[in-house]
Amino acid sequence: MAAPSGGVNCEEFAEFQELLKVMRTIDDRIVHELNTTVPTASFAGKIDASQTCKQLYDSLMEAHASRDRFIKNCIAQTSSVVKHLREEREKNLDDLTLLKQLRKEQTKESSTAFAALFGHDTASALISCLLIHQAVLKWMQSELNVEEVVNDRSWKVFNERCRIHFKPPKNE
Repeated sequence: MAAPSGGVNCEEFAEFQELLKVMRTIDDRIVHELNTTVPTASFAGKIDASQTCKQLYDSLMEAHASRDRFIKNCIAQTSSVVKHLREEREKNLDDLTLLKQLRKEQTKESSTAFAALFGHDTASALISCLLIHQAVLKWMQSELNVEEVVNDRSWKVFNERCRIHFKPPKNE
């Protein structure tokens, strides 16, 4: 599946993860796809395996590139929000209570920080919001590592089944 064409709210981490799950369908089903489309030796003459492998190759390339763009776009958006929140925090550095609150919040778990977001203190809300966005940013960045593992697994399976039938271009 290609990346969504409309604007995605990258601040909603659950939505981000759900979309990635849908976009990774091709990788999740690659073994089944290869088993049903690439013939074994006994059926080799009935199906054009080279064309089937090329189509699957193109689909994998597009899916991987699309997910990479999607993840990096969300990381960029979230990084921008974190930068803005840090700038706001820097404006208030002279506020001793804000600094004390920041140190206090940084030692707490994110769930406690999230609860503070709904407090009455503006400084607490700013700090909590910053901490939450920093956590979301780290989760999104970790998705790049997950993506690498998913892609490697898919290419390994693809190459095991299609190496005889299709040779990918060297420049990719």
